[in-house]
Amino acid sequence: MGKLDGKVAVVTGAARGIGREYAHRLAKLGADVGVIDINLKSYEEFSGEDIGKEFETVVDELKSLNVQAVGFEADISDEAAVTNAFQRIQGTLGDVDILIANAGGGTGAITENAASEINPDQLEIVLKRNFYGTVYSVKSVVDQMKKKKYGKIVTVTSVTGLKASDTGTYSHYAATKAAIVNYTKNLAQDLGQYNITVNAIAPGYIGTGRLLEQFEKAGKESYENETALKRLGTPEDCARVIEFLSTDLSDYVTGTVIDVTGGLLR
Repeated sequence: MGKLDGKVAVVTGAARGIGREYAHRLAKLGADVGVIDINLKSYEEFSGEDIGKEFETVVDELKSLNVQAVGFEADISDEAAVTNAFQRIQGTLGDVDILIANAGGGTGAITENAASEINPDQLEIVLKRNFYGTVYSVKSVVDQMKKKKYGKIVTVTSVTGLKASDTGTYSHYAATKAAIVNYTKNLAQDLGQYNITVNAIAPGYIGTGRLLEQFEKAGKESYENETALKRLGTPEDCARVIEFLSTDLSDYVTGTVIDVTGGLLR
């Protein structure tokens, strides 16, 4: 028996990368998994994200693990689309026990958007993707969790939401990730009375298929040397923390942020 047999989990932004690994980990633990992504075939954009010819999307991969799985495409910044996707998942799999609010992302170059020169259009894009999308996802599951008096909610921030960059750039993205941290802490206080835990994971330099391309271009060794462990993280490193936060191992852990950064924070 798996730790999550009989549970229903939803992972947003799970078509590729870290989110895909989160969905795999939860399925391997026995959970039925719903996937929401703006493009369920976005893995095709990056050679390092190839899932193999036998599977069309991550949903097919999950089904091969002997769990129920469904996937729907939705823009996480569109509340109506998010609500509809969650309703369709719940109609198929049942009430959601575990939410991994992973979808989000930045815009523009990492050398742009210095704190004193934020582009308002780009700020609005990342605010909707990261912060609003997290709020919309939580709103879609919280009523049923309250009724059951059970739930595990994991939000996804970033090392950039915990630590300023040396140059003060890409601050529009960092600010929205910092907002998720504070929202998570308040949400934990709000929902604790219902036996719902709320925590955040903060990945650092993680070698997904997409990011590895950027690290290689910029000089991977320099990023590795910033960490105490002298290596990039892997999606599996993050998924192990998701396992902890999604199972009974973390029943008395709420309102906290676990950084998976290999020692970037010091």
